[in-house]
Amino acid sequence: MKNISFIYASFLALLIAGCGNQKSTETSNEESTETSTVIVTQEQFNSSRFALGNMQKQTFPNMVETSGMIDVPPSNKAIITALMGGFVKKTPLLVGDRVKKGQPLITLESQEFVKMQQEYLEVFNQLDFLKAEYDRNKTLFEEKIASQKNYLEAKSNYETFLAKYEGLKKQLQMLNISPKNVEQRIITPEAVIYSPIDGSITKMHVSSGSYVSPSMEILEIVDNEHVHLELTVFEKDILKVKKGQEIQFRIPEASEETFGAEVYLVGTSIEDAQRTIKVHGHLKKEDGGFLPGMFVDAKIMTDTTKAWGLPEEAVFNVEGSSYLLKLISKEGGNLQFERVGVTLGDSYAGHVEITSQEKLSDNDQFLVKGVYDLFGN
Repeated sequence: MKNISFIYASFLALLIAGCGNQKSTETSNEESTETSTVIVTQEQFNSSRFALGNMQKQTFPNMVETSGMIDVPPSNKAIITALMGGFVKKTPLLVGDRVKKGQPLITLESQEFVKMQQEYLEVFNQLDFLKAEYDRNKTLFEEKIASQKNYLEAKSNYETFLAKYEGLKKQLQMLNISPKNVEQRIITPEAVIYSPIDGSITKMHVSSGSYVSPSMEILEIVDNEHVHLELTVFEKDILKVKKGQEIQFRIPEASEETFGAEVYLVGTSIEDAQRTIKVHGHLKKEDGGFLPGMFVDAKIMTDTTKAWGLPEEAVFNVEGSSYLLKLISKEGGNLQFERVGVTLGDSYAGHVEITSQEKLSDNDQFLVKGVYDLFGN
């Protein structure tokens, strides 16, 4: 960075070696030491909007680390199957297409659909005659003109055909074939399957002309409007997890951003093989473009502790080690900082826990804003 001076002072004790075959007769017990300082003028400090700050007691949560995935509730996912087998006649949709509840998804064609409608029509046509026979025999029986046998036989025939009529009617309705059309002798070889929910096509297992057997998975629809977390917590941590606790999670394959959620349900049984339990979390914001199946790394905040902390931007890293810039003097309009190595703990809400304070005190001042301008490039 322009106009910022770096002063590095090194003091090193060296062994003095002789020439040729002469052996060294003197050794030094001094150890090499190194201190690093950074000097910033008051003008540079003000113009770059640097800031100083002290360590403060901060609230840091204790975390249970876990992992899981983004998922949707069962009500937001639909697997489409066929009630009866048939050949695919129309399938205009592709994976990724949006569909609305009640929208046609696929059209099947089968002779079985025709046979069922024929059977329904035959039963429907006989029902009026059987009803009339039943009513006539009932009246004659009550007037002691007809025998009980004839009455019961007429009643049995009518009720049998009535049950068959109602059953066939329900089957046609489940196939989305109109019974009223069949009663008017409008018979179709096709059955249309409609979408039960709003959502997007996530799987498609058929194409035009392929045969679909009963209960075969045809396609899958997922509604991403409401997604949640499905986390796996190990048995050793489960007693720490309670409903209402805060969750922080990341999508490591997609972003470094941290998102928020809350524990909504804690499982009540342990999976024997892995000794884990499921934890269900509700997202605080669902507009992050989350997709079911995304892998997540998560931390569940079980309780809190008080510890010394500084803003995260006060810390910089050099070759895997963490450092702070501690103010050591203000002389001649300059601010002199010493680079101090520290050990870090948890971070939360923009602050990081400083776990090593041997050389530090709460009266020390540190550069808490602008460190990246010095060491970020």
